[in-house]
Amino acid sequence: MRTIVNISLPQALTKEVERGIKDLHFASKSEFFRHLVREWLAGNLALELQESRNEYTAGKAKKLIRMKDLWK
Repeated sequence: MRTIVNISLPQALTKEVERGIKDLHFASKSEFFRHLVREWLAGNLALELQESRNEYTAGKAKKLIRMKDLWK
């Protein structure tokens, strides 16, 4: 099931969106914005993974023996 989300953009950003749709060959504005949200989510995941790597390197990682250990 999809939810409709309406956004309001200044004219300059609207032109950029339209240019992006054309240049990147998106079929619609919805497809363009879904792509942006997926990219944003992937970026957040990458940041979380890097934070976890940094904790591991700093010796702050938690060793898991069992799945239950995740909730301790």
